[in-house]
Amino acid sequence: MVIDPAIESHYGTGYERSRLFPGGRPSLEFVRSLELLERLLPAPPARVLDVGGGPGTYAGPLASRGYRVHVVDPVRLHVEQARQGAGASPAASFTAALGDARELAEPAASQDAVLLFGPLYHLTGAADRQRALAEARRVLVPGGRLLAMAVCRFASLLDGLYRDWLDDPGFRPIVEQDLADGQHRNPDPVGRPEFFTTAYFHTPGGLAREIGQAGFTGVAVYGVEGPGWPLVQEWADSRRREQIVFAARAVETETSLIGFSHHLIAAAAKPGSAAPEVPGEQRR
Repeated sequence: MVIDPAIESHYGTGYERSRLFPGGRPSLEFVRSLELLERLLPAPPARVLDVGGGPGTYAGPLASRGYRVHVVDPVRLHVEQARQGAGASPAASFTAALGDARELAEPAASQDAVLLFGPLYHLTGAADRQRALAEARRVLVPGGRLLAMAVCRFASLLDGLYRDWLDDPGFRPIVEQDLADGQHRNPDPVGRPEFFTTAYFHTPGGLAREIGQAGFTGVAVYGVEGPGWPLVQEWADSRRREQIVFAARAVETETSLIGFSHHLIAAAAKPGSAAPEVPGEQRR
């Protein structure tokens, strides 16, 4: 198992466990991602393999809803944190182990759903992403569901605009490179960790194409945060929070607006006739 040293150092700080809960409140990214998972996953007690599941951020909530969840992550600290979280709540217990998205230990056709929340943006080479997708397809049952997250190609541009970073000589080149080929690199990870770490940023269309090329069918791409994410200062207000989530939900599959979201979630299926029931899925 090989992980880029820059990525390992970035997550070795342990910040991922609290990243989606600033001030102890669930963020827009977390709220919307969990909403999409609950809508698009097969019904519990489906078996869910959470590849790149970090410290168990989504594994815990899914396990509490009756899913049988196993986390695989290449960062040892994340696995330790996930196991701690799983042990803290017997009603939301799950398992976790070190592993690589490109070479999963699970048997073929053993999972009802696979989450790839991390591998598709931290595997910066197309061949590695295809290996991860092929492994996800291998371990899924016929008709099993894939839910894969990507960082949007335009995330740095929009961040730079709204945070007034576009004049920063350390940030502008990052934006230009992201827009050119999606290859995101932070030249000063110690001094400017807010500029993220080594990653690949997808366009919505590019994400759909990669998943289709891996042999999945019925690919649909959803914008996670929607057009209201710059209103971060208003997220604490319950009235405005409802409006921000409503706006994200209203345009989540609108092709002209999906790219405004920081994150994308693609849903697809392994070909086959034994697809698990997906409660509440909107057919589009």
